[in-house]
Amino acid sequence: MQLADTIRNVFVPIHREGYPFIAIFAAVTLVLGYFSTFLFWICLILTAWCIYFFRDPERVTPVDDKLVISPADGVVSAVGPAIPPRELGLGGEEMTRISVFMNVFSCHVNRAPVRGRISRIEHRPGQFLNAELDKASTENERNGLVIDSPNGTVAAVQVAGLVARRIVCWAESGTAIAIGERFGLIRFGSRVDVYLPAGAVPRVAIGQTAVGGETVIAEFGGTASAPLVRVS
Repeated sequence: MQLADTIRNVFVPIHREGYPFIAIFAAVTLVLGYFSTFLFWICLILTAWCIYFFRDPERVTPVDDKLVISPADGVVSAVGPAIPPRELGLGGEEMTRISVFMNVFSCHVNRAPVRGRISRIEHRPGQFLNAELDKASTENERNGLVIDSPNGTVAAVQVAGLVARRIVCWAESGTAIAIGERFGLIRFGSRVDVYLPAGAVPRVAIGQTAVGGETVIAEFGGTASAPLVRVS
C-alpha cells in the first residue's frame, strides 16, 4: 500500500486530452534528434513540459455547501463586482466575480466550484487577448457553465488566453455535478471566472495562489468580512 501511494505521489496521472500532444512532441523529438543532438535536447525538454502541462493530480476537496472552491490552479487576478456574460442569461446586474489566472506551468484541469445541477452551457467565439486583462472576460473566446447550487445560481466561465486556442468541456447540461468535480480544461494558458450570487463573501485576495479543487475562494453565510487586499 505504501509503495502504491509513493508511486502515485511521484508519477502524477496525465489527462487523456494530453496524449495526442505528448505523442506529437515525442515524435518530433525523435525525428529532429536524428539530425541534431542539440535539437534533441531542446525537444526533449519541450516534451517533458507538455507532459507536465497535462498532469491531472488528485485533490482533496472540502465538501460543504457553504464553501466555493477554486475551479483552477493559478493566481487570483480579480475579486469584485462584474456583469456576467450575456449568453449565460443571468441578467444585467453585477455579481461577485473571482478570477483565477493559469499560466503555461499551471495544472489546467478545471473543477466545479460548487455542487448542483448544470442548467446551461454556452460557448462563445472571441479574441485571444492576454487572459490577465479584465476585458478578456467579455472579449475572449469562452465557455460558461451555469450551476444551480443550494445557495443560488453560480457560473464558472472558461476564458481562453493569449496562447490558448482550445477550450475543452466534457460536462453536459441538465446533469448534476459535485463540488471539485472535473468538467474541462483549456490549452495552453488561460483563466476561469466564477460569478457568485448575493450572500457569497470572497475569501481570497488578488495575487493569492489558488489550488484547484482545494482552495476556498468564497463562503456563503459567513459572518467575517472579506479579506483585505494587500498592495505591494
